[in-house]
Amino acid sequence: MHADDSPSPVSEKFGAMCVHERPQERLETYGAAYLRDSELLAMVLRSGTAGCHVLQVAELILREAGSLAGLVGWNLEDFRRFRGIGRVKALQLVTVVELARRIQSESIGKAPLMREPADIVRYLDPLARGLTVEKIWVLSLNTRGRLIRCTEISSGTATASLVHPREVYREALRVSAAGVAVAHNHPSGDPQPSSADICVTKQLKESARIIGLEFVDHVIVGRPETDPAGRGWFSFRGAGMA
Repeated sequence: MHADDSPSPVSEKFGAMCVHERPQERLETYGAAYLRDSELLAMVLRSGTAGCHVLQVAELILREAGSLAGLVGWNLEDFRRFRGIGRVKALQLVTVVELARRIQSESIGKAPLMREPADIVRYLDPLARGLTVEKIWVLSLNTRGRLIRCTEISSGTATASLVHPREVYREALRVSAAGVAVAHNHPSGDPQPSSADICVTKQLKESARIIGLEFVDHVIVGRPETDPAGRGWFSFRGAGMA
C-alpha cells in the first residue's frame, strides 16, 4: 500500500475519514472546483505526519497564511516551519505558488493597453505581489501601446537590482517593439524612487531615443499601505521625470 493511501491518525476534529471523504476521491468524483481550499492544498501535500493528518497540516498552513492568496509571498523557509513539510514538499509548494502567480498574470487579457501607469501596475500586480526580492520587467509594446511581451530580465536582492539598457532593449528589438515600458518592484512596499532608480531611468530614456524606441514609462510597484502618496506605485512619466 502506498504511504499516501495508508490510514493516518487523525484528531477528533476530523474524526475517522471514510474513503468517500478523502480529497482524492472527492476530486475524482466531483472535480477540483468542488474541493475546499484545504483539500486542494492537501492534494499537493499528499501526506501528513504521525499524529497529524494531511488535512490538518493544510488547515494549519492556511490559518497561518490567512487564505490561499496569502501564500503568494511565502518562501521555502515559510513552508518548512510546519511539521511534516520537508525540503522537497516545500519546493513543490513554492513551485505551485509561482505557477499560480504567473497564470494569474497571463489571464488578465490578450494584448492589454499599456499607456497609463495604472495599466502597467494592474498587469504586474499578480507577479509583484508578495515578492521579497527586487525584479525588473520589460513590457514591449506595439505602435498602439498594446503589450507584445512582458519579460523578466533581472531578479536581485531585497535592496537593489540594477540593469543595463542593452538588456532592456535587446528584448524589445527582438520582438520588433515600437515602445517600451520598464517596471520594477520595491519589496519594502514604498514605491518612492531611489537615486539609483532615477539614474537608471535617465539612462534608459536616452538609450531609447538613440535607437528610435518610445520610452513610455518607468513604473515602480509597491503597496498602497506603505506608499506616502497612498497609491502603491510611482510613475516617472507621471512625475515628469521620463
